[in-house]
Amino acid sequence: MKKWSKIIFICIMLLLIYMPILILAVYSFTTSANIGSIHGWSLHNYVTLFTKDELRSMIVGTVLLAAGSALIATILGTLGAIGAFYSKKWASASINAMNEVPVVNADVVTGFSICILLIVAFGMSKDSYVPLVIGHVVLSAPFVYLSVVPKLKQMDASLSDAAMDLGCTPVQAFFRVTIHEIMPGVVSGAIMAFTMSLDDFVISYFVTGLDFVTLPVEIYSYTKKPIQPKIYAMFTLLFLLIFVLMTAMNLIQLAGDKK
Repeated sequence: MKKWSKIIFICIMLLLIYMPILILAVYSFTTSANIGSIHGWSLHNYVTLFTKDELRSMIVGTVLLAAGSALIATILGTLGAIGAFYSKKWASASINAMNEVPVVNADVVTGFSICILLIVAFGMSKDSYVPLVIGHVVLSAPFVYLSVVPKLKQMDASLSDAAMDLGCTPVQAFFRVTIHEIMPGVVSGAIMAFTMSLDDFVISYFVTGLDFVTLPVEIYSYTKKPIQPKIYAMFTLLFLLIFVLMTAMNLIQLAGDKK
């Protein structure tokens, strides 16, 4: 009885969490303008997303921004984790502490600080991708770091030493041994960085210009006026993409742990 009560409680909690998203997903396939009644079923909302030039360019730009910032964040986060791992104990502890600051810091503080530094102090234009990319890298690189560090700790250090004993240089040992051992953490961190950039609103809101608007900022602008049905489809696609990516990240982590 106690087991079933736990299962029922978990199901109720999941239902409460996902019910709003499920409602939006259902209405994204209807012709109804407002939530409350269903007049018919249609894929018109999804067709609109990819046939309107403005919406299509915004979606493509947001995905490209997420991919570019995730690539940079993955490189920086991985190199930072490796550097901290092979540093002296006091240096490693200092780097770990500094990495935790942007993780626990409020996004609004980070976004406002980046806006002041890049746009006000350095005079960068909001119409360029540069402030957005830097902001998203600052947001996601610490999480890549946190994803790679556990894999470094689980790695058998003698493998790298054995590779160098057999004639590899330290660089060759890194690419042939170390990078393969930590690859699950690197991939998981890259996926996390991509999803964080994809659905970031706060930092994007501070550094987004008029020529390009990210998907979350555009969705927020729609809440200030009567919501159009196409937003239901936009919400649904964004949720499904993030859900698939997070599922893939967890599967990669499980596969890495089993290996």
